[in-house]
Amino acid sequence: MMDMRTKFASLTHVEDSVTASTTHPSDLTGCPWHDVKSMLRSVGLRPTRQRMSLGWILFAKGDRHITAEMLYEEATKAKVPVSLATIYNTLHQFTEVGLLRQVAVEGSKAYFDTNASEHHHFFVEDANQLVDIPGAEVIVDKMPTAPEGYEISRIDVVVRLRKK
Repeated sequence: MMDMRTKFASLTHVEDSVTASTTHPSDLTGCPWHDVKSMLRSVGLRPTRQRMSLGWILFAKGDRHITAEMLYEEATKAKVPVSLATIYNTLHQFTEVGLLRQVAVEGSKAYFDTNASEHHHFFVEDANQLVDIPGAEVIVDKMPTAPEGYEISRIDVVVRLRKK
């Protein structure tokens, strides 16, 4: 079985992905097991074996965009015994606590972004690929008025690209 520690150099990018009140750079030790466990505990999630394994796979490669099916394939290759239902549950749990950001692209197709900071995306239609747009490059000039009793929680801009 492949040792996930060899794939997981560090979680230093986590400080950008999680709010300052949850994980601090000083909390990271460079030990993948400890760092994932600290990250999960700091957001109130119990570090189960499956969450730990999926956390290694998700955050080991830096900021990226992944679907549940892509994560399931990577987990299978890494010999992590997990069902697709558990993958979906874990991705949604990580999103709820701010470790991931969900980006809807096609009706029911969603990507999960390990960069949870505020930013927007290009979607390359021919490749089904999501690419970050640097934050300063998109400016939403006029915000709509939210209906009574509601507030705007977030605005996601997805710019679709295709070859000429």
